[in-house]
Amino acid sequence: MGKLVVVGVDGSSSCRTAVEAAARESRWRGARLHVVHAFSRPGKPMYRQLDPAPLDRLTGEAADHAREVAPGLEVTDAVVTGGAVEVLGAESRAADLVVVGARGVGGFVGMLLGSTAVTLAAHTECPVMVVREEPTDTGPIALAVDGSPVGGMAVEFAFAEAALRTAEVLAVHAWLPDYAPPGTGVESPERLLAEALTGFTERYPDVVVRQEVLSGEPRETLIEASRNAQLMVVGARGRGGFAGLLLGSVSQAVLHHAHCPVTVVRGKG
Repeated sequence: MGKLVVVGVDGSSSCRTAVEAAARESRWRGARLHVVHAFSRPGKPMYRQLDPAPLDRLTGEAADHAREVAPGLEVTDAVVTGGAVEVLGAESRAADLVVVGARGVGGFVGMLLGSTAVTLAAHTECPVMVVREEPTDTGPIALAVDGSPVGGMAVEFAFAEAALRTAEVLAVHAWLPDYAPPGTGVESPERLLAEALTGFTERYPDVVVRQEVLSGEPRETLIEASRNAQLMVVGARGRGGFAGLLLGSVSQAVLHHAHCPVTVVRGKG
């Protein structure tokens, strides 16, 4: 784990919960927290002289709240001109985690009803955490396992996160029998799940792992697995089952309906 967490803010109630989640993440990691507001300045001359003070107050108050959540935390803040995906994408190059809220009034948040969240999670260079509700520190880290290479980075992130939080991992593989008829040479779902976790249980001996192979529709399975979890972790690409995810309906459903924050892992996982 690295030493920088970035959180996007816009003053909404959702962004407040994102700041709280980001502050806790920074404290667990021993990382610096950077609070950022993206400001897309219209091109009309009348907007060019806008007073930046309200935006500076926005990021400053968010930074102060982060310090209240995690006293002693190193926090910086900035207002950056540009679109949300552009700015967060640039910030993600040096970050180990980007955190955003699921609802907002523009800027970074309010993204989940459109294409911005999908684009952000698909193209940033570090994991992205989307916070829907008030985060909790209880329950397992729910991990969607599909056996893909990027899914392996999600496994790595989930185990490391569980170690930071002193939580257990609930590793779930959704098995759709119709897509793996007998005699096709497709490995058993139990074997796929076990192989995906190989090595991580040894690297993180203090992390308790529960494995579940479930036959069912991936969207419903993931959403149900998130019900008692403190975090859901999914990969940005996959190969059937949970796969895919960010360009299809499964990831959209998870981001919209999970009962806990969701982290999408790609790139630096």
